Amino acid sequence: MNKDQADGNWKQFKGKVKEQWGKLTDDDLTVVEGKRDQLVGKIQERYGYQKDQAEKELHEWETKNKYHW
Repeated sequence: MNKDQADGNWKQFKGKVKEQWGKLTDDDLTVVEGKRDQLVGKIQERYGYQKDQAEKELHEWETKNKYHW
């Protein structure tokens, strides 16, 4: 996979994440940049969830979208 493909995949991923969690900003996703634990933290922060709730939602989203880190 070349850099253009990787960049395209990341943009698609960000779009899908923002569809699910609209309170996340582009800056949030730039910070996350492929780090699952940081995405969980940003979901917690923006939505006021406990860690287990954020983990559960992310796991369900990953399963639905067939996305694996």
